[in-house]
Amino acid sequence: MRVVLLGTAAGGGFPQWNCACALCAGARDGRLPTRTRECAAVTGNGRDWWLLNASPDLRIQLTATRVLWPGPGPASGPASGSGDTPLRGVLLTDAEADHVTGLPELRGAAGLKVYAAPPVRAVLTPLRAALDRYAPWEWADSLADGGFVLAGGLVVTAHSVGTRIPTYVPARAPWPDGPWVTAYRVEDLASGGVLLYAPCVGAWSPALDELCASADCALLDGTFLAAGETGTATVATVRPGDDRAAMGHLPVTGPEGTLAHLARPPGFRRIYTHLNHTDPLLDPASPARARMSAQGAEVLDDGAELEI
Repeated sequence: MRVVLLGTAAGGGFPQWNCACALCAGARDGRLPTRTRECAAVTGNGRDWWLLNASPDLRIQLTATRVLWPGPGPASGPASGSGDTPLRGVLLTDAEADHVTGLPELRGAAGLKVYAAPPVRAVLTPLRAALDRYAPWEWADSLADGGFVLAGGLVVTAHSVGTRIPTYVPARAPWPDGPWVTAYRVEDLASGGVLLYAPCVGAWSPALDELCASADCALLDGTFLAAGETGTATVATVRPGDDRAAMGHLPVTGPEGTLAHLARPPGFRRIYTHLNHTDPLLDPASPARARMSAQGAEVLDDGAELEI
Protein backbone atom coordinates (compact mmCIF):
# COMPACT_ATOMS: atom_id res chain seq x y z
CA MET A 1 0.00 0.00 0.00
CA ARG A 2 1.23 3.48 -0.93
CA VAL A 3 0.08 6.62 0.83
CA VAL A 4 0.76 10.24 -0.17
CA LEU A 5 0.24 13.02 2.37
CA LEU A 6 -1.24 15.63 0.05
CA GLY A 7 -1.77 18.14 2.87
CA THR A 8 -1.05 18.11 6.60
CA ALA A 9 -2.48 21.35 8.06
CA ALA A 10 -5.74 21.92 9.90
CA GLY A 11 -8.42 24.38 8.77
CA GLY A 12 -6.94 27.59 7.46
CA GLY A 13 -3.70 25.97 6.33
CA PHE A 14 -0.25 27.11 7.41
CA PRO A 15 0.36 29.95 7.62
CA GLN A 16 -3.21 31.01 8.32
CA TRP A 17 -4.06 34.12 6.36
CA ASN A 18 -5.16 36.28 9.32
CA CYS A 19 -2.70 35.13 11.99
CA ALA A 20 0.44 36.98 13.04
CA CYS A 21 1.77 34.44 15.54
CA ALA A 22 5.47 33.52 15.50
CA LEU A 23 4.79 30.24 13.71
CA CYS A 24 2.80 31.81 10.88
CA ALA A 25 5.37 34.59 10.57
CA GLY A 26 8.10 31.95 10.27
CA ALA A 27 6.22 30.24 7.46
CA ARG A 28 5.71 33.50 5.61
CA ASP A 29 9.39 34.42 5.68
CA GLY A 30 10.51 30.94 4.64
CA ARG A 31 11.92 29.69 7.94
CA LEU A 32 9.22 27.03 8.32
CA PRO A 33 7.63 24.84 5.62
CA THR A 34 4.17 25.92 4.53
CA ARG A 35 1.37 23.35 4.54
CA THR A 36 -1.90 22.89 2.69
CA ARG A 37 -5.00 21.56 4.36
CA GLU A 38 -5.17 17.93 5.41
CA CYS A 39 -5.84 15.33 2.74
CA ALA A 40 -4.19 12.07 1.68
CA ALA A 41 -4.29 9.55 -1.16
CA VAL A 42 -3.94 5.78 -0.95
CA THR A 43 -3.55 2.91 -3.41
CA GLY A 44 -3.06 -0.83 -3.25
CA ASN A 45 -1.82 -1.35 -6.80
CA GLY A 46 -0.35 1.98 -7.92
CA ARG A 47 -3.10 2.46 -10.52
CA ASP A 48 -6.32 2.98 -8.55
CA TRP A 49 -6.05 5.88 -6.10
CA TRP A 50 -8.52 6.94 -3.43
CA LEU A 51 -8.59 10.28 -1.66
CA LEU A 52 -8.90 10.42 2.11
CA ASN A 53 -10.90 13.65 2.51
CA ALA A 54 -11.07 16.43 -0.09
CA SER A 55 -9.51 19.67 1.08
CA PRO A 56 -10.11 23.15 -0.41
CA ASP A 57 -6.49 22.95 -1.64
CA LEU A 58 -7.18 19.80 -3.65
CA ARG A 59 -6.41 21.21 -7.11
CA ILE A 60 -2.98 22.41 -5.93
CA GLN A 61 -2.35 19.08 -4.21
CA LEU A 62 -3.28 17.01 -7.26
CA THR A 63 -1.15 19.18 -9.52
CA ALA A 64 1.85 18.73 -7.21
CA THR A 65 1.52 14.92 -7.11
CA ARG A 66 2.67 13.21 -10.30
CA VAL A 67 1.12 9.82 -9.53
CA LEU A 68 -2.32 11.48 -9.52
CA TRP A 69 -1.93 13.24 -12.86
CA PRO A 70 -4.30 12.20 -15.68
CA GLY A 71 -2.67 10.19 -18.41
CA PRO A 72 -3.22 9.84 -22.14
CA GLY A 73 -6.73 8.76 -22.91
CA PRO A 74 -9.96 9.66 -24.69
CA ALA A 75 -11.37 13.11 -23.99
CA SER A 76 -14.47 13.07 -21.81
CA GLY A 77 -15.81 16.40 -23.10
CA PRO A 78 -14.88 19.44 -25.17
CA ALA A 79 -13.47 21.34 -22.18
CA SER A 80 -12.49 18.55 -19.82
CA GLY A 81 -9.41 17.07 -21.52
CA SER A 82 -8.40 13.48 -20.88
CA GLY A 83 -10.71 11.27 -18.88
CA ASP A 84 -7.90 8.89 -17.99
CA THR A 85 -7.43 9.75 -14.31
CA PRO A 86 -6.21 7.37 -11.59
CA LEU A 87 -8.69 8.76 -9.05
CA ARG A 88 -11.52 6.39 -8.20
CA GLY A 89 -13.23 8.19 -5.35
CA VAL A 90 -13.12 9.78 -1.91
CA LEU A 91 -13.45 8.56 1.69
CA LEU A 92 -14.75 11.33 3.97
CA THR A 93 -14.04 11.21 7.70
CA ASP A 94 -16.57 13.96 8.53
CA ALA A 95 -18.51 16.92 7.14
CA GLU A 96 -16.10 19.67 8.19
CA ALA A 97 -15.73 22.33 5.50
CA ASP A 98 -11.99 21.74 5.19
CA HIS A 99 -12.61 18.08 4.40
CA VAL A 100 -15.44 18.36 1.86
CA THR A 101 -15.08 21.65 -0.03
CA GLY A 102 -12.53 20.11 -2.39
CA LEU A 103 -15.22 17.87 -3.87
CA PRO A 104 -16.31 20.49 -6.45
CA GLU A 105 -12.76 20.42 -7.84
CA LEU A 106 -13.58 16.88 -9.04
CA ARG A 107 -16.83 17.84 -10.75
CA GLY A 108 -17.30 16.36 -14.19
CA ALA A 109 -15.28 13.24 -13.41
CA ALA A 110 -17.80 10.51 -14.11
CA GLY A 111 -17.92 7.34 -12.05
CA LEU A 112 -16.34 8.53 -8.82
CA LYS A 113 -17.53 6.92 -5.60
CA VAL A 114 -17.74 8.79 -2.29
CA TYR A 115 -17.97 7.02 1.07
CA ALA A 116 -19.31 8.84 4.13
CA ALA A 117 -21.36 8.24 7.28
CA PRO A 118 -25.14 8.81 7.00
CA PRO A 119 -25.22 12.25 8.72
CA VAL A 120 -22.39 13.46 6.49
CA ARG A 121 -24.15 12.32 3.32
CA ALA A 122 -27.35 13.99 4.51
CA VAL A 123 -25.66 17.33 5.18
CA LEU A 124 -24.04 17.21 1.75
CA THR A 125 -27.33 16.59 -0.09
CA PRO A 126 -27.36 20.02 -1.83
CA LEU A 127 -23.73 19.63 -2.89
CA ARG A 128 -24.37 16.09 -4.09
CA ALA A 129 -27.23 17.29 -6.28
CA ALA A 130 -25.07 20.05 -7.74
CA LEU A 131 -22.18 17.71 -8.53
CA ASP A 132 -24.48 15.15 -10.14
CA ARG A 133 -25.48 17.81 -12.68
CA TYR A 134 -21.92 17.63 -14.03
CA ALA A 135 -21.49 13.84 -13.89
CA PRO A 136 -23.18 11.19 -11.76
CA TRP A 137 -21.30 9.87 -8.75
CA GLU A 138 -22.11 7.01 -6.41
CA TRP A 139 -22.51 7.91 -2.73
CA ALA A 140 -22.14 5.01 -0.30
CA ASP A 141 -22.49 4.43 3.44
CA SER A 142 -19.00 4.12 4.94
CA LEU A 143 -20.49 2.38 8.00
CA ALA A 144 -22.04 -0.50 6.05
CA ASP A 145 -21.77 -3.81 7.86
CA GLY A 146 -18.58 -5.65 7.02
CA GLY A 147 -16.87 -2.64 5.53
CA PHE A 148 -16.16 -2.29 1.82
CA VAL A 149 -13.58 -3.20 -0.81
CA LEU A 150 -11.88 -0.58 -2.96
CA ALA A 151 -10.51 -1.04 -6.46
CA GLY A 152 -6.83 -1.81 -6.10
CA GLY A 153 -7.18 -4.47 -3.42
CA LEU A 154 -7.93 -2.44 -0.28
CA VAL A 155 -10.43 -3.44 2.40
CA VAL A 156 -11.81 -0.60 4.52
CA THR A 157 -13.86 -0.32 7.69
CA ALA A 158 -15.08 2.92 9.28
CA HIS A 159 -15.12 3.49 13.04
CA SER A 160 -16.69 6.21 15.16
CA VAL A 161 -14.20 8.59 16.82
CA GLY A 162 -16.26 11.72 17.47
CA THR A 163 -19.68 13.32 17.60
CA ARG A 164 -18.97 16.99 16.89
CA ILE A 165 -21.35 18.54 14.37
CA PRO A 166 -19.67 21.13 12.11
CA THR A 167 -20.34 24.76 13.02
CA TYR A 168 -22.12 25.49 9.74
CA VAL A 169 -24.64 22.67 10.28
CA PRO A 170 -27.98 23.47 12.01
CA ALA A 171 -27.76 21.30 15.13
CA ARG A 172 -31.54 21.07 15.59
CA ALA A 173 -32.21 19.44 12.23
CA PRO A 174 -33.32 15.76 12.27
CA TRP A 175 -30.13 14.25 10.91
CA PRO A 176 -29.79 10.47 10.41
CA ASP A 177 -28.37 8.38 13.20
CA GLY A 178 -24.67 7.63 13.16
CA PRO A 179 -21.38 9.24 14.10
CA TRP A 180 -20.37 12.56 12.59
CA VAL A 181 -16.66 11.74 12.74
CA THR A 182 -15.09 8.46 11.68
CA ALA A 183 -11.65 6.92 11.30
CA TYR A 184 -10.74 4.44 8.57
CA ARG A 185 -8.86 1.18 8.86
CA VAL A 186 -7.41 0.40 5.43
CA GLU A 187 -5.89 -3.04 4.80
CA ASP A 188 -3.91 -4.09 1.73
CA LEU A 189 -5.04 -7.60 0.78
CA ALA A 190 -1.78 -8.33 -1.04
CA SER A 191 0.73 -7.26 1.60
CA GLY A 192 -1.39 -7.41 4.74
CA GLY A 193 -0.30 -3.85 5.63
CA VAL A 194 -2.79 -1.81 7.68
CA LEU A 195 -3.21 1.96 7.81
CA LEU A 196 -5.29 3.73 10.46
CA TYR A 197 -6.44 7.13 9.21
CA ALA A 198 -7.84 9.32 11.99
CA PRO A 199 -7.16 13.05 11.41
CA CYS A 200 -9.94 14.05 13.83
CA VAL A 201 -10.30 12.33 17.21
CA GLY A 202 -12.69 13.74 19.79
CA ALA A 203 -12.25 11.05 22.45
CA TRP A 204 -10.06 8.01 22.98
CA SER A 205 -11.69 4.61 23.40
CA PRO A 206 -10.82 0.94 23.80
CA ALA A 207 -11.84 0.52 20.16
CA LEU A 208 -9.08 2.94 19.12
CA ASP A 209 -6.61 0.97 21.22
CA GLU A 210 -7.58 -2.15 19.28
CA LEU A 211 -7.30 -0.35 15.94
CA CYS A 212 -3.82 0.90 16.79
CA ALA A 213 -2.78 -2.56 17.95
CA SER A 214 -3.70 -4.01 14.55
CA ALA A 215 -2.14 -1.21 12.44
CA ASP A 216 1.30 -0.85 10.90
CA CYS A 217 0.92 2.93 10.60
CA ALA A 218 -1.42 5.53 12.11
CA LEU A 219 -2.06 8.96 10.60
CA LEU A 220 -3.51 10.68 13.62
CA ASP A 221 -5.00 13.96 14.79
CA GLY A 222 -2.19 16.35 15.66
CA THR A 223 -4.30 19.51 15.69
CA PHE A 224 -3.15 20.76 19.10
CA LEU A 225 -0.02 19.94 21.04
CA ALA A 226 -1.58 20.75 24.41
CA ALA A 227 -4.95 21.59 25.97
CA GLY A 228 -5.80 25.29 25.87
CA GLU A 229 -3.37 25.94 23.02
CA THR A 230 -5.74 28.23 21.11
CA GLY A 231 -5.76 30.63 24.05
CA THR A 232 -2.17 31.56 23.23
CA ALA A 233 -2.83 32.29 19.55
CA THR A 234 -3.00 35.83 18.23
CA VAL A 235 -5.73 35.15 15.70
CA ALA A 236 -9.07 36.86 15.31
CA THR A 237 -11.00 33.67 14.57
CA VAL A 238 -10.41 32.11 18.00
CA ARG A 239 -13.68 32.71 19.84
CA PRO A 240 -14.03 32.82 23.64
CA GLY A 241 -14.49 29.29 24.94
CA ASP A 242 -12.95 27.62 21.90
CA ASP A 243 -10.46 24.93 22.89
CA ARG A 244 -9.41 21.50 21.71
CA ALA A 245 -12.33 19.78 23.48
CA ALA A 246 -14.99 22.07 22.04
CA MET A 247 -13.38 21.72 18.61
CA GLY A 248 -13.46 17.92 18.77
CA HIS A 249 -9.71 17.25 18.95
CA LEU A 250 -7.70 15.56 21.66
CA PRO A 251 -4.31 17.16 22.32
CA VAL A 252 -1.10 15.31 21.47
CA THR A 253 0.42 15.64 24.95
CA GLY A 254 -0.88 15.25 28.50
CA PRO A 255 -2.08 12.22 30.47
CA GLU A 256 -5.07 11.76 28.16
CA GLY A 257 -3.32 12.97 25.01
CA THR A 258 -3.04 10.78 21.96
CA LEU A 259 0.71 10.27 22.34
CA ALA A 260 0.21 8.60 25.72
CA HIS A 261 -2.31 6.22 24.18
CA LEU A 262 -0.16 5.58 21.13
CA ALA A 263 2.73 4.54 23.36
CA ARG A 264 0.86 1.42 24.41
CA PRO A 265 0.94 -0.83 21.33
CA PRO A 266 4.53 -1.37 20.14
CA GLY A 267 5.84 -1.81 16.63
CA PHE A 268 3.88 0.60 14.47
CA ARG A 269 4.59 3.95 12.83
CA ARG A 270 2.91 7.00 14.38
CA ILE A 271 2.53 10.12 12.22
CA TYR A 272 0.69 13.30 13.15
CA THR A 273 -1.32 15.27 10.60
CA HIS A 274 -4.03 17.98 10.62
CA LEU A 275 -1.71 20.41 12.44
CA ASN A 276 -3.26 23.68 13.58
CA HIS A 277 -1.32 26.88 12.92
CA THR A 278 -0.81 27.22 16.71
CA ASP A 279 0.87 23.81 17.12
CA PRO A 280 4.59 24.02 18.05
CA LEU A 281 5.10 20.71 16.22
CA LEU A 282 5.07 22.76 13.01
CA ASP A 283 8.61 23.91 13.85
CA PRO A 284 11.15 21.13 13.14
CA ALA A 285 13.64 22.78 15.52
CA SER A 286 11.21 23.14 18.44
CA PRO A 287 11.70 21.35 21.78
CA ALA A 288 8.19 19.95 21.32
CA ARG A 289 9.18 18.25 18.06
CA ALA A 290 12.34 16.88 19.67
CA ARG A 291 10.39 15.40 22.60
CA MET A 292 7.84 13.85 20.27
CA SER A 293 10.54 12.38 18.02
CA ALA A 294 12.27 10.91 21.07
CA GLN A 295 9.06 9.00 21.75
CA GLY A 296 9.04 7.60 18.22
CA ALA A 297 6.32 9.75 16.67
CA GLU A 298 6.69 11.76 13.47
CA VAL A 299 5.52 14.89 11.65
CA LEU A 300 6.04 14.80 7.88
CA ASP A 301 5.84 17.51 5.23
CA ASP A 302 3.23 17.84 2.51
CA GLY A 303 4.01 15.44 -0.32
CA ALA A 304 5.60 12.77 1.85
CA GLU A 305 5.05 9.19 0.61
CA LEU A 306 4.70 6.06 2.72
CA GLU A 307 4.80 2.36 1.91
CA ILE A 308 2.87 0.11 4.28
